[in-house]
Amino acid sequence: MDLAQQILKQYWGYDDFRGIQREIIDSICAGQDTLGLMPTGGGKSITFQVPALMKEGVCIVITPLIALMKDQVSHLRQKGILASAIYSGMSRSEIITVLENAIFGGVKLLYVSPERLFSDIFMVKLRHMQVSFITVDEAHCISQWGYDFRPSYLKIAEIRREKPDAPVLALTATATPEVVTDIQQQLGFSVPNVFQMSFSRSNLAYIVRRAPDKMEELTHILRSVAGSAIVYVRSRKRTRETAQYLNAQGISATFYHAGLEPSTKDERQQQWQRDEVRVMVATNAFGMGIDKPDVRLVIHIDCPDSPEAYFQEAGRAGRDGRQSWAVLLYNDSDHRKLKKRIADTYPEKDFIREVYDQLAYFFTVGVGSGSGRTFEFDIEKFCRAYHHFPVPTDSALHILSRSGYIEYETDPDSRPRLHFLLARNELNRLDELSGNQEKVITALLRLYGGLFSDYCYIDEGYLAQETGLDRNDIYLILKNLGQRRIVDFIPRRNIPLITYLQRREDGDRIVIPTTVYEERRNQYEHRIQSMLDYATGTTECRSVSLLRYFGEHGATPCGKCDVCLSRKATQADTAEEARQRILQLLSDGQRHHITSLRSTQLPDKLLDEALSHLLNEEKIIMEGSLVYVER
Repeated sequence: MDLAQQILKQYWGYDDFRGIQREIIDSICAGQDTLGLMPTGGGKSITFQVPALMKEGVCIVITPLIALMKDQVSHLRQKGILASAIYSGMSRSEIITVLENAIFGGVKLLYVSPERLFSDIFMVKLRHMQVSFITVDEAHCISQWGYDFRPSYLKIAEIRREKPDAPVLALTATATPEVVTDIQQQLGFSVPNVFQMSFSRSNLAYIVRRAPDKMEELTHILRSVAGSAIVYVRSRKRTRETAQYLNAQGISATFYHAGLEPSTKDERQQQWQRDEVRVMVATNAFGMGIDKPDVRLVIHIDCPDSPEAYFQEAGRAGRDGRQSWAVLLYNDSDHRKLKKRIADTYPEKDFIREVYDQLAYFFTVGVGSGSGRTFEFDIEKFCRAYHHFPVPTDSALHILSRSGYIEYETDPDSRPRLHFLLARNELNRLDELSGNQEKVITALLRLYGGLFSDYCYIDEGYLAQETGLDRNDIYLILKNLGQRRIVDFIPRRNIPLITYLQRREDGDRIVIPTTVYEERRNQYEHRIQSMLDYATGTTECRSVSLLRYFGEHGATPCGKCDVCLSRKATQADTAEEARQRILQLLSDGQRHHITSLRSTQLPDKLLDEALSHLLNEEKIIMEGSLVYVER
């Protein structure tokens, strides 16, 4: 074994690499910028975790998936690998400790969310760090032509200027040829260097089911196919309603979306992973980085707005290699809903300018002022005041943000924060605390570090689990401790923020660049049309259709999707029809020369197959060139 295989065997127990893992590892170890395209379940993490242990220094892993980074860090530490993560919720002192450990050799893999990359403390500490290479996970997020573009990713190239000798490994499971090119340009690849696995999944059958009543069809499918399942829906409200419906039908289900408390998300995810509940009903907030290999079914009730999103979500089925199904439920209303999303996501420019002006009235910001000012933004109140619908209004604000006029934070770090105002020795001398207050303080000290030196994000749900108290009681106790000046407690505030990045202009002077509006709208329309073509197509194998979208041509039909199965059924009907025509011709009891069978007007291949079948079944007799039916 060479070093890479030794590490693989020692830490993961595998004898050898699979797919293109080895090629990617060799490339990054040779110091080359590298892009790896690997489908969900293809083993992406091995391609950076193994070389991180082979090379001197720390591998920085940039990923937007906090749940994934926590999970991977936990698993790596269990294997004895030095791994840490920096993400929202950590105190400044905790972040400094992690970064200094990385500087002094105590970390081999450092996971960082893209938003945390450019804090002052990170950039200062980075300069003193020996970086082996930089891994960019979910790399399609850096492409403005990708389906899941995130502006925070664009800044990753700046890290390269700080560490010009560290090569970049970009990884993604979903990228069209155009996005593949853009990823390499955005990350400053010196030369193009792409390794790509086939996106084909031989064990996964893609099915489109036309369903006038989707809930009835959903129940039918879940009762027909055993095993763990994910059901994807479009809205948070629908996750709850669908889970309630399934439970009422005797199918155990829970639900998941981004608006749930972290503790609730973790609890439900664990219930599902332990098979305590069979079905997870979720928005697209669920699934990335979730390592459950035995998912047999992924069902989409609502049609996604891109093949990329569908392919990635559907690919969470059957990661153990066993037969699994990805089912899209479709009816005529989906066409209308998808087309409406175009207008909602890219409203008219005049509407965008109108929203910009009304935003200034809402915050009383005069023309020529406001630069640098930040405001809390209640979108429901704004829409009521100016008679707008929330969805296009939200889209208009995102377009203004991409155009550089404002910064629109829809999900600011709004979790509750807490900081002890008393020193630890003063805390120990308190004698007027109730039993429940003591429980809460003890739990805080056990669950969180750095509370005496800085504010720390806390989770009231975890505190409730730890103390056995009701969540509302936790909130009231923390408020009371705050009133007594024992702690400074900042409660949760789920309010978006808007910051003016430049002085306010008159709306008529707002310029929305073509790259921000027309080009991205055209791309969005193309993705939606591609999704509609996939859902309504009846002639091309579903797998072949998806692979062609991602630039993989010449794929063989899967034989398992609804289109392939329908074709097989049609061919079977045709074969039976051919046999019946031959028997009808021979029903007169006469001996016919074989050339007379041409009168059936059957294609030669079909005629030969029908004859062979009838002879094998001894339904006809052939003597030389004569055929007949024995009476």
